Amino acid sequence: MGKLIGYAHVSTKAQDADRQIKDLIAAGVRRDDLYVDHGVSGARASRPAFDRALDALHEGDTLVITTLDRLGRSTVNMLSLAEQLRSKGINLRVLNLGGGNVDTATPMGSMVFTVMAALAQMELEIKRERVTDSVTKRRAAGGDLGGRRPAFTDSQIENARRLIDAGQPATHVARDLGMSRATLYRRIADLDVKQWMKIQKG
Repeated sequence: MGKLIGYAHVSTKAQDADRQIKDLIAAGVRRDDLYVDHGVSGARASRPAFDRALDALHEGDTLVITTLDRLGRSTVNMLSLAEQLRSKGINLRVLNLGGGNVDTATPMGSMVFTVMAALAQMELEIKRERVTDSVTKRRAAGGDLGGRRPAFTDSQIENARRLIDAGQPATHVARDLGMSRATLYRRIADLDVKQWMKIQKG
């Protein structure tokens, strides 16, 4: 009977893999056969501990992971890796699929794996959309997103003022510029002062 090789990973060093490790041990993986990547994105082609886990696998062994996204972050990547394992006679066991082996050597196993890989990628895309939506809402509310703020020219601020004077809601104009209404009004006031000083000098 082959060995069980367990792999866990967390994307940031602030996260911990304790739950994954606990589940892998409960599934029969020995601590000596556990490989964990900390602070390494699943999107990276090379993951040190994952590479060592693959090197430790031999024909008849089983790679055990807790969730399918531990294997990779794209359907193509997951399927490619599964094919590599199958060609070497290595099984794959995903604990969130009921603890059974996903046997990619059979038509049914290949179908199940393909569907689950696609679902894992879809779940990741949904998470990304939620983050993007959150950022958009914070920007619309004038929240500080960090990083360098966009620079706006005087003509852009002047155009914004014209839109407001023409009846456009200031909140909508500010949102389109990626700033809060208060910030837009402050920029308009700064522009007024700048223009007044230019007139005085002229």
